[in-house]
Amino acid sequence: MAHTTLKTSYTELADRLNRFPQGAPTSDLLFNILSMLFSKEEAGLVSLIPIKPFTATKAARIWKKSLVETQKILDELAGRSILLDIVQNGQTTYVLPPPMAGFFEFSLMRVRHDIDQKVLSELFYQYLNVEEDFIRELFTRGETQLGRTFINEPALSEENALHVLDYERASEVIETASHIGVGLCYCRHKMEHLGKACNAPQDICMTFNTTAASLTRHGAARAIDKYECHDLLQQAYDHNLVQFGENVREQVNFICNCCGCCCEAMIAARRFAIMNPVHTTNFIPVIDEETCNGCGKCVNVCPVEAMTLVSANDPYKTKKKTARLNEEICLGCGVCIGSCSKTLSLSLESRPKRIITPLNGTHRTVVMAIERGKLQDLIFDNHVLWSHRAMAGVLGAILKLPPIKQILASKQLKSRYLENLISRVEH
Repeated sequence: MAHTTLKTSYTELADRLNRFPQGAPTSDLLFNILSMLFSKEEAGLVSLIPIKPFTATKAARIWKKSLVETQKILDELAGRSILLDIVQNGQTTYVLPPPMAGFFEFSLMRVRHDIDQKVLSELFYQYLNVEEDFIRELFTRGETQLGRTFINEPALSEENALHVLDYERASEVIETASHIGVGLCYCRHKMEHLGKACNAPQDICMTFNTTAASLTRHGAARAIDKYECHDLLQQAYDHNLVQFGENVREQVNFICNCCGCCCEAMIAARRFAIMNPVHTTNFIPVIDEETCNGCGKCVNVCPVEAMTLVSANDPYKTKKKTARLNEEICLGCGVCIGSCSKTLSLSLESRPKRIITPLNGTHRTVVMAIERGKLQDLIFDNHVLWSHRAMAGVLGAILKLPPIKQILASKQLKSRYLENLISRVEH
């Protein structure tokens, strides 16, 4: 009976979360997590808010509450980083981030005493690492994924450094960010509560731009300047951590520094390797088998087990080993390059085909929604009428897509208006 009551109280919130392109499959574990992060009243209110950013005035109208009472609730939710508050041109708008990358992580990006973080960590572990449906939904549906790998910049030679675009460099994200915040690594903090964390640094989870502004405003992250952030990036390089960040070219909002043992993105990359759950860089390691001495250092640092040791097939040295790369699962992060310090048998070369990265958050969200059959949820949000600017942004993203994805979008919406727009652009 308790489970039934709990489900009834939080079902609408779960339905609201599942209007995101990346959903949150319902289960008892999800309802237990939501009940720790939201009160029953908050769950009901948040289930009513639109997908797109909204103002306090709009929320008051939806909730049928006074503006003063609404503002108090919004400030409380933003203070716990359930909502992000975005201040631009003197106006504050609010948005509910998806569970990941979003309020799941934000709940463990600092030490808090208002919730039992050990219990919450155990629930996250069971929901994400054992039950698996959430991670499968997040990382394996569609071609376009939430995150991508950034290149390990110290691994670049002078020659291939010329072929790296600015958006592929974590250092450039740092240099161009309007705001920068750092918090605890959600993954390693979670594993610490379970007694399974590695010794990689925790205070190294980077957020940028509007997300950083909101998180630092409410103490979920610590505001830092670009110089300290560059130092943290170097620390991540020194610990062979992989930079996994938002899959966009403009206004990247997060870069995680991931270990292979604790971090969900790397675990998903191993568990669902053939489904390519994480976008790779535009580079791939190349092994010089003549100079490789089979030391195995590259095998030890690879976060996704793309490197292995095999027999060198040397008739004069029967026990000699050499490194072997599985290109199908390699992220192209370049972490292995630095481990090969003695023989210099590893180098990076460009992949034959460039990886496509969405322009911005709107572009990525639209593509993900199309691929996951949720475009209608994104556009026809029953809780609020879209502004002309918001609709133009979504339709603009659709019109920039390849023809096959435009057809998918048109089929999902069954919209003559969209079909006419697409045909006008093509002709």
